[in-house]
Amino acid sequence: MPSPSLDAAVREAGGRIVAALAVRYRNLDLAEEALAEASLRAARHWPERGLPKDPAAWLYRVAERCLLDALRKRRHETADAPDMADPAPNAEDLLTDDRMLIPDERLRLIFICCHPAVAVDARAALTLKLVCGLATPAIARAFLVSEPTLAQRLVRAKRKIAEAGISFELPAPEHWPERLDAVLTTLEIAYSKAHEDAAGAGPHAGFATEMLDLTRLLADLLPREPDVLALAATIRFAEARRPARLADDGAMIPLAEQDPLDWHRPLIDEARRYLARTDAAAPSPRMLQAQIHGLWCARRSLAEAAPWPQVLQAYDALLAQRDDVVVRLNRAVALAEVAGAEVALAEIDRLDGGALAHFPPYHAVRADLLRRLGQAVAARAAYDAALALDPGPAERLWLSRRRDALQLS
Repeated sequence: MPSPSLDAAVREAGGRIVAALAVRYRNLDLAEEALAEASLRAARHWPERGLPKDPAAWLYRVAERCLLDALRKRRHETADAPDMADPAPNAEDLLTDDRMLIPDERLRLIFICCHPAVAVDARAALTLKLVCGLATPAIARAFLVSEPTLAQRLVRAKRKIAEAGISFELPAPEHWPERLDAVLTTLEIAYSKAHEDAAGAGPHAGFATEMLDLTRLLADLLPREPDVLALAATIRFAEARRPARLADDGAMIPLAEQDPLDWHRPLIDEARRYLARTDAAAPSPRMLQAQIHGLWCARRSLAEAAPWPQVLQAYDALLAQRDDVVVRLNRAVALAEVAGAEVALAEIDRLDGGALAHFPPYHAVRADLLRRLGQAVAARAAYDAALALDPGPAERLWLSRRRDALQLS
């Protein structure tokens, strides 16, 4: 069984290692397989020899040797010259190489994986798998599809990259827009994995800082792109609220109950500067999402009324552009505060419960609405369904308390 130190090293550095190897040696499958082999070797050697001084560097060096061995074996078996690494660039090469426009190998690989030849529904999923190291079940839950469906998409996407001979060069800037939506979707989902754990103790907690860095870099590269600026704003608004998301006893605190005095104002100010640069653009779904976060972050204290009517209005505008079950679910939360729990529950019950069966917020929202309506037995079943999906410890504590407080007749 892998040690906690190995798990942590792979979580923190695995995406960077795959990105660096894939970009350098231009083979996604071999890069992924090399990291897997390096992890197996670490599991054998680290318990005996002790944790290396720099676990990430150890994994990279071993993974690179594994990949080179695989390339040599392939050359020997096929008698074909492998696609080996380019010579180390000199200073002039670095100054004139378009790839250096993006100084982060993960972001370069994200752009590569989001090539237009790859199916739209697979671009972000492939990137989350290779660059962020998310497991297939986690990606499937993020896209609200079954694991077999997601696995098939990943296989087809990697096969397409190999068969189509897709270049591992970063496209020229004029070709970035055709890949941008998938790039932003990848960053959104990666951040959501960090944000879904209020305690910041989950396996993907490190994504929070990484997505702050990558969205800042992307906004510097594309300073006039409204959706880039909006996503940078959204992540900062959300991350600014992290200090208020956890009670002293470790339970999650819902957004409406968080004390704005505990929010990180410099991040909120940074988010507002990004959002202000989108004012001239027609509102897009990402801009509307950023505006919703901005409405909440405008609160200065718990004494101020929660902005539910404005939030509902913004969700109505968002729904007109992006009609999906997650938007409808979030809108129902605001609708309950404005029009009542009965109206909101009717909206929830019109959603596809099968598609949302493995989405904990769906069950948590239903449970709360049923609780408000006095339907304790049904509410308890919904809380149990949410708890069965293994939420983070802070969310579990909050859900358990809500469930246990129900008065069953």
